[in-house]
Formats: sequence, C-alpha cells, structure tokens
Amino acid sequence: MKNTIKLSTFLIASLFLFSGHLSAQFNLCDDNGLNYTTLEPCVNTIVTSAPYLRIVNDARSGGMGDNRLTISPDANSIFSNSSQLAFVDRRFGFSGTYTPWLRALGISNVGLTTFSGYVAIDELQTVGLSFRRFSMGEILFTDPYGQPLGVDKPFEMDFALSYNRQLGERFAAGLTLKYIYSKLADGQVIQNQVIVPGKSVAGDISFTYKAPIADFVDFTLGGAITNLGSKIKYTEGSIGDFIPTNLGIGGGFRFTLGEDFWIHTALDINRLLVPTPPGGNPFSPENAGGGDPFIPDYKERSVMAAALGSFGDAPGGFREEMRENTYSFGTEIHYKYARLRLGHFNEHKLKGNRKFFTVGAGFNYKQYVSVDISYLATLSKQRNPLDRTLRLSLSVNFIDIEK
Repeated sequence: MKNTIKLSTFLIASLFLFSGHLSAQFNLCDDNGLNYTTLEPCVNTIVTSAPYLRIVNDARSGGMGDNRLTISPDANSIFSNSSQLAFVDRRFGFSGTYTPWLRALGISNVGLTTFSGYVAIDELQTVGLSFRRFSMGEILFTDPYGQPLGVDKPFEMDFALSYNRQLGERFAAGLTLKYIYSKLADGQVIQNQVIVPGKSVAGDISFTYKAPIADFVDFTLGGAITNLGSKIKYTEGSIGDFIPTNLGIGGGFRFTLGEDFWIHTALDINRLLVPTPPGGNPFSPENAGGGDPFIPDYKERSVMAAALGSFGDAPGGFREEMRENTYSFGTEIHYKYARLRLGHFNEHKLKGNRKFFTVGAGFNYKQYVSVDISYLATLSKQRNPLDRTLRLSLSVNFIDIEK
C-alpha cells in the first residue's frame, strides 16, 4: 500500500503539473512560442502516448549515455537498429533485462522488463523477436468524492518480430513489425467516456553500413525510423494520440589497438517525428479551425503527414527544430573479457531538459555469456526516473557462424 500511495501521488502530481504547464503556456506564450513578458522562448515539450517505447532498456547502451545505433550487434539491437542483427557471428542468442523505475522515490514495483532474441537463418539473414512490459505498480482509483473504486495494475507492453538481411558485404537493412498494448485505466469512466486499453500496430525500418578506413580503424553508420504506426485511442470515438515515432542517425569508430583490445566511440542524434504543439492556445481559432474546433489541428494530422511535417512545424522556426534533437555520446573500452563504458546524454532545456552522465561495465565468458551493468547520474534540475539506479542485463549467444 505504501508504494501504491506514492505512485498514485506521483502520477496525480505529474498530471497536475502538466495541466498547469499547459495553462501557463496558453496565457503567457504567443503564436511564435515566445513569452509575452520576457520575449524568451517558452517550454514546448512534445508529449506522446506509450512513452515507455523511448526507454533504453539494456545496460550496455545505458552505460554509454543511451548510445545504441552503431555498437556491435547483440539480441538487444532489435529495439533500436535491428539491421545490425544481420552481422551477428553466432547462430542464435537471447537477452533479458530489468530496468527499475523511480527507484530514487523509494518505489519498488515499477519497472521495464524486456526479453529479446535472434536466430541466424544463414550468414546473410537473421530473424529477431522481442517482448517488453512496463509495469506501473498499483493505483487506487477514487470517485470525485474520494470514495475508492478499486485498485488496478496498469501496464504497457509490445511484441516485435524483425527480418534483417545483408545486402552487400558492408550494408544491411532491417524491417520490424510490432504490436503495442497500453492498459492504463481500463473500465474507469471519465466525463461519461469509458476508458479502454489502447492498441497500435507499428513498424521500424533500419540500416547499417560498415567500412574500414584504416588498418586499425572501422567506421559504422547506422540509422532507424522506429515506432511508425497508428495512433492510440483510450476512449471510443476519440481522435487518438501519436506514439513516439523516432528518427535516429548515428556514427561510430572502432579502434583496434591489439589482440582482444579495442575502443568504440560513437554519437547518436535522435528526434521525434510527431507534431510540435503550436505556440499560444492550441484551441484558438487559428490552431483548431481546420476540423473539430474542440481538437487542436496538430492532433488531427495523419501519422505520415505528422512525420513529414515534424521537420518544419515548430512555432519557433528552425532554431526550435534543432532544439528537438537529442544527443547521445558513448565510449566502450574492451579488453579481453571485460568492458568499461562512459556516456553523456543531452536534451535541450525547453524540450525536456534530460541531461545525464552514465558509467557501465561488462564481463563476458568466452564471448558466449555477457553480464552488463550501468549507472546513471542526473546533471540537471530535471529529475530522471533512472537517477541513481543500477541496470543489469544478461546476454547469451551460441554456436559460431562459419563465414
């Protein structure tokens, strides 16, 4: 019950603060996203449904500042850049990870559990599969008079299947199909609307290009569009909310300095391909006049129109568009059976303000079994749900592929 109360309080406070932010945004910001009084840019965070899809689950990437697009392939590649699975050197493998959530608040029953695996059909083709479940603990629902309506255990999850193939010695592409299920307040009634589980079908497309540029240096370029799919609806007849469609581009260098000794360093740039809320009141005639006057126009866009338009819809113009990029820098040092990792993640203060530093380590037995841990420390006033949290991943691989 202690955790239930804490989690309920946290969720209610989050909704209250978000509503307060919107109210302040309406009253203080003009159509260009500037504060009427100070003429400074306003906070304009992009909000989506199923935000758990953006959580970096594995401890290996977590130790590198959430850098993940160009690191060497493993079973967790399906979550970020599945095309890397086409370059695996084992016949099959799997991985499991548990990521605690809000541990700094003393909550112990909220977290993300993931399982992933792959099977190499031959030296060119690999199939991957995954399962994620984000558990939100227990929430006590009450009516407007504070009378209890029961306790529920909300959660979100998805299943994914990917096909990945080398299209040349250095190039590979991957396709992933996933089903998303979001059960937040099933059966509850809000404003005469019955809350139902949200569902979505989405896909990923990814590529990886590898090229040696010197005797001891290899370059990897990776990119992916993930979570491109249908909106999620929580009530019958609603317009639906965008899921976190994401574009990621990354480049990495691997320096081989000796037998079983190499250093990989990489930079990832990510941005959401969903609409940016307009400046000023989204329900004004200018921002809600293209369809239903009670729904902001940006929420009525189709998924593809929203993705294509996301590069030029910020009220602050090109400068605000650049603020929507996040940057992940990571380094991995590998020596024989041990690995040390360092990383940094940066997000603009007006777009979420996530800034943190990470460290991690990994240990493997004959390249078949790997155990990875990571730790995150926040560098800004914005609290991170993973602050001061250890993440642990286990990966197992079997049977070499003869190439």
